[in-house]
Amino acid sequence: MSRVETEQQTIIQKNKYSVVREFWKNFKRQKAAVVASIFILLLILIAIIGPSIAPYDPYKPDYNSTLLGPSKAHLAGTDEYGRDIFSRLLIGTRISLSVSIVSVLLGAVGGTILGILSGYFGGWLDRIIMRGSDVMFAFPDLLLAIAIVAILGPGLNNVIIAVSVFSIPSFSRLVRGATLEAKESVFVEAAKSMGASHRRIMFKHIFPETLSSLIVFFTMRIGTAILAAASLSFLGLGASPETPDWGAMLSMGRDYLGTSSHVVIMPGIAIFLTVLAFNIIGDGLRDVLDPKTKNE
Repeated sequence: MSRVETEQQTIIQKNKYSVVREFWKNFKRQKAAVVASIFILLLILIAIIGPSIAPYDPYKPDYNSTLLGPSKAHLAGTDEYGRDIFSRLLIGTRISLSVSIVSVLLGAVGGTILGILSGYFGGWLDRIIMRGSDVMFAFPDLLLAIAIVAILGPGLNNVIIAVSVFSIPSFSRLVRGATLEAKESVFVEAAKSMGASHRRIMFKHIFPETLSSLIVFFTMRIGTAILAAASLSFLGLGASPETPDWGAMLSMGRDYLGTSSHVVIMPGIAIFLTVLAFNIIGDGLRDVLDPKTKNE
């Protein structure tokens, strides 16, 4: 490797380090986002080690301990089958996070590809993709998810498919707008004049320009996905009733809301705090990554 190439690599590494350092410096100022990030990291840790720290078997009923309130023995009480709600919440963390993150990730990949193709090539391809997105936007997200799951059948895998499908139009519209702006940039015109292929221009030069918007929207979309997955499970279209899924726990406990409200309140709080945390992180990332926000 020549001396010039070595110096260029050193400069690139220093630039990457300075970008990360500048991001962390600005993100630390968002106190609420930092607290929310710590909470989400804790949830991720629980999702990983939850089965090993759960004090009780989340699937095993204990008919001598049905509908007990929160106590030292059962921190969040027990359900109608005597199962420990705290243990079920710990296991449900893995289910809820994995379903939401995977579904949004699939939607982001599909929407990003369609959005870049639509914004870059324009013409008939742009019209087809955008009119298809308009048709999907005409349906409320949850209604569209219910229709998809009704066709495919209940189950967590089909919930992931449903949530990812209704996420695609939002990502494609977002990326299309960023692509339309980026493709008029000087560096894209320079790449075209040098004979770079369309594929290289789209994914080497334009795609990085969409990342900041994608990261913000991806983070906030996870909260929407958690609500959608919980709603489908609540309606009996997602996880099976015995699965320790937060939405399924709400569905099973609604009949006891008047007598043993903790059966509903505990998974409800878990859903509320998790969705709120992701939304707060999204707002914090937007304030850090959005140039328009920085200039305000």
